[in-house]
This record gives sequence, structure tokens and C-alpha cells, in this order.
Amino acid sequence: MLRVVVQGKNRRQRSDDAPPRGLDTLPDDRRQLLKRWVRRGGNSRWETLRNDAGLGGQSRAQALLDWLLDNGWIALDEKFERAAWWPYRVRFLDPAALSAALGIVDADAAAAQWLALRSSLPSDTPLLDALDTLPPRTALARADLATALARWQFEARSGTQRDFALFARGATKAVTAAEWAWLGEAADLAEWGIERHTPLLLIAAPVELQFPRAALNLAACADFCALTPATLAAARSANGAPERWHLVENRTSFERVARNREAHDGVVWLPGYPPTWWREAVAKLLALAPAPAAIACDPDPAGVAIALQAGALWQTAGLDWQPWRMDIATLQALPGHAPLNAWDNAQIAQLRQAPGLPASLAALLDYMQQHNRKGEQEGAL
Repeated sequence: MLRVVVQGKNRRQRSDDAPPRGLDTLPDDRRQLLKRWVRRGGNSRWETLRNDAGLGGQSRAQALLDWLLDNGWIALDEKFERAAWWPYRVRFLDPAALSAALGIVDADAAAAQWLALRSSLPSDTPLLDALDTLPPRTALARADLATALARWQFEARSGTQRDFALFARGATKAVTAAEWAWLGEAADLAEWGIERHTPLLLIAAPVELQFPRAALNLAACADFCALTPATLAAARSANGAPERWHLVENRTSFERVARNREAHDGVVWLPGYPPTWWREAVAKLLALAPAPAAIACDPDPAGVAIALQAGALWQTAGLDWQPWRMDIATLQALPGHAPLNAWDNAQIAQLRQAPGLPASLAALLDYMQQHNRKGEQEGAL
């Protein structure tokens, strides 16, 4: 047990010169309380720090005070009252080291770090203006969400908030409620393909789904209908199947194809890179109403990657799939084109190695790279 001695008349601190002990043994509730204390900065009255623990937290505050004293982080000023010495002021002996151990960034350091990071971000990074309105420490913590949103858009992804959280930070619950509120205020998440509520499978097909107590005839819809994943999961069987499933990536193109489809065709919206819910729903759809697929995506490297991911569902089900309106002639006939960027060229190199790459898509990739052009599906469908 490390000795604590009285220095002068009214100060106590650990007597040896050893560096303060690490925070590994500090319980999480006390660590969070300590963070609040340290963020106050400088030296603080004990009464102020104790009250910060709130009602019922007095014993926790006292235990934290004792731990800090025993482990060499503080000197404690005391005053003599009612025939005893009482804590008066807490002095942090090495506040910089303590802040670093707690993961607290100094305000000036945070400002400098944010300026450095801000200058390194591309000018078209989403939410830059919204980040600029935040305190530097908060902006640093949320900058990864802005860059993830840029990647999400570039890869034409869509899905639920949990899909985005998994994409951005590797866990479905890694984005806090406060961060979601900020994102919702700073951007129209639906326009970015991020759904707060239940996602919907948009479909038109000559299929009647059978449920335990009801039936749903998709052919009754004038253009297309929207099914929740839970609805499709509850279906037990289906009457009828299309001659072919047409998957269309662009939403406007999907709606046009759905309205003008032949009665024997099925059409499903493919929302960019297929999110988990979509893959599960379509796998169930294929189990109920199997048919080969014609997949239409943007004639660009991302579109080829999306088509391969969607086509994998048909391969798993033992069904054929073919690209549709994803050929050189379609790309040439588009009213407008865009040049390839570095990411496009890198993706083309990866796609050429993809097993089972259809010959028509391989030819399309070669043409895109040779002529430095790509396009959008909306001009063709």
C-alpha cells in the first residue's frame, strides 16, 4: 500500500516519486466520472466534483478520490473543520498525461487536428459544412461518418441505418443516437439510400404469394408493389412464376420497366450494391418463384460489380442469369458519358479476376478502359 503523507499543514499526496499508476484497474463508471472531472480543467473544489456524481453517487465520488490519491494522480488540499480534516480542493498533478490516458483531446490540440484533417478531405466530401459548425473534438469524432457517406454514395449502396453503421464502423450499433440525429439534420438520409424504417422490396410479377391465412396477388398492382422483408419471409408458397426476372438498378429505370413489362415478366428493383435485407428477400423470392434473371445495371465498373453480386444469388439457387442492356452498344448509344477515375480503373483490374465473369461484361470492361468512358443506365432504360 502506497503511503499518503501530510505535506505542510493541509495537503496530501503520495510520498514516492514513482509515476502515476495506469487506469486499467479503474471501473468504467468511475472512469466516466473522472472524464467529466478532468474536462473541467485545472484544480476544482471537492464539493463541485462530488456533486458532479449526482444523487446516489457520493460514495462513488469518494472511492474515485481515494483511488486517485493512492495512485499518484492528485494532491488533495484539506481544511480543518469540526475537529477533523476535510477535502477542499483536488489538484491534478499531471493533467496532460491523465487526459491522454482517458482519451481526452485538449481543445487547442483538437482544433489543430481538425484543421489538418479538414484540409486533407476532398472538397466534395459530404457534410463538410455541417462538420465545420461542430466543436473540433466532435468534428473529429464524426468525420469518419462523412467519409463513409461519400464511399456509400460512390458505391451506390442502400440499406437500413444498421447497414450503414456496419459499413462505416464495422458494427450495426456503432453510430450513436446523437450521431444519427446529427446526420438526419445535416442530410436527407433517404436520398442517400439510408432508410430509418423498414426497407421495401419493389416488385412487379405475375405471382400470387400464399400466406397461412391470406393470399397476395402481385399481378393486381397497376405498376409495381412494395413488400417488406418480413412479409416475403412469411410467404409459404407461390402460384405462378415469371418467365424471367428483370433486375434493374436505377430507380427511375426500374419504374419505367415495371410499367411497360410484358405480362409474363417479373421486375425487381436492385438498390445498388445488394444490402443484406435485399439478398435475403430475393433468395426467398427465388425459392418461391424460380426463374432465370436478366440483370441491368449502370454500364460502369460499379455496375458490373453490382450485377455480379446480384447474379450470385441466382448461381446459388442453381439458376441462370445474364447481363441485360450492359454491353458496348448500349454504352455507345447513351446521350452522355463520363471519364473513368482511378477507383474505376482499380475496380476494372479486380473485376477481370472475378470467377464466372460473363464474356459480354469482360468485353464491356475492356471497351470502357480503352475509350476512357462509362455511363448511366437511365439513358438506356
